[in-house]
Amino acid sequence: MSAPDKPINIADETAGDIAGNEAVGIHPRSVLGRLPRYAAGKPPVVIEGLRSYKLSSNENPLPPLPAVLEAIGNQTAVNRYPDPLTTALRGELGAFLGVPPEDIVTGAGSLGALNQILAAFAGQNDYDAPDEVIYPWRSFEAYPICVGLAGAMGVQIPLLPDSAHDLDAMADAITERTRVILLCTPNNPTGPALTDDQVRGFLERVPSHVVVVLDEAYVEFVRKPGAVDGIQLYRDYPNLVVLRTFSKAHGLAGLRVGYSISQPALTQHLRVSATPFAVSQIAEHAAITSLRHIEEVRERVQAIVDERTRVVEALRGCGWEVPEAEGNFIWLELGDTTPEFAALADQQALSVRAFGVEGIRVSIGEPEANSRFIALCRAFVEEHGAPGTPKN
Repeated sequence: MSAPDKPINIADETAGDIAGNEAVGIHPRSVLGRLPRYAAGKPPVVIEGLRSYKLSSNENPLPPLPAVLEAIGNQTAVNRYPDPLTTALRGELGAFLGVPPEDIVTGAGSLGALNQILAAFAGQNDYDAPDEVIYPWRSFEAYPICVGLAGAMGVQIPLLPDSAHDLDAMADAITERTRVILLCTPNNPTGPALTDDQVRGFLERVPSHVVVVLDEAYVEFVRKPGAVDGIQLYRDYPNLVVLRTFSKAHGLAGLRVGYSISQPALTQHLRVSATPFAVSQIAEHAAITSLRHIEEVRERVQAIVDERTRVVEALRGCGWEVPEAEGNFIWLELGDTTPEFAALADQQALSVRAFGVEGIRVSIGEPEANSRFIALCRAFVEEHGAPGTPKN
């Protein structure tokens, strides 16, 4: 079994804040000193003569659909609280996905929905040892933060050499204290997606009392044959929760609309832990309108997928070994040269997401941004050779 989460470097100001609090007798929960801070994608550097592009946050480079912008502009009753059950959106989603609206619980993005799941099923229970939450690593950087704040202990399972989940190791790590397991498909930041067969095989090894979360924030971008579809899967497994969001494909990241889908045995508890009024009426109307124009959304998603294919093929063509990319981003394992590559991207007015000395995640952006990134990668290879991960 992998060791639980270890402390990750904390920003200097965090230590200063804690020291300041201690000086006046204020003591936060001890877990705060052991948690990393979420590092949001930085904005691009402004370079004279170059248009800047942000490729660091996996955002949709396109604004919401015109109909969505119109729907947002028409909302004036912001002096009123929104419907705490987001009844209209759940009805629309239920019809769109072919699931009972009662199986859907909304949240402030898929991250908000995840926090509701952890609040309901993992933390410090009525015994001395904290619950355990198993998740792959490296994966979504908010996982250790969310798990720690819930009061649970994270158990990180290293990825396979091809940057995919090691499902066998994750299953082997299950103990009597395991309460939740997180699966991220496609995995953020590395890119590979899980198949239906893989997840079904994994679920057969998981005890029925352990909640399995299938995080599908990027599901609309997946083109892998046989890829898992949580909507089909959750009907067969009462302990499975599917996470989805309007942030990526629909371009509504700033409005924070996400949701979970699970059977009533789980949703009855998630409704208790759900944050009241987490989804504003503006966000709800935007999401409903976007769903009603789903073909336009799909056209935009396909354009991003086409650009993703162009970028991956170009990089592999000049020597890079790029892992399977099924989200709206790609991953480059750069090791010690990660900071140097990020600095070179800055010089090209491109912001990318650097992960220490592990690698770089680059969002698929506007065609011009993608072309500039390809040129940067070619120049890097000419000078350094091509680093990368093992090919799938």
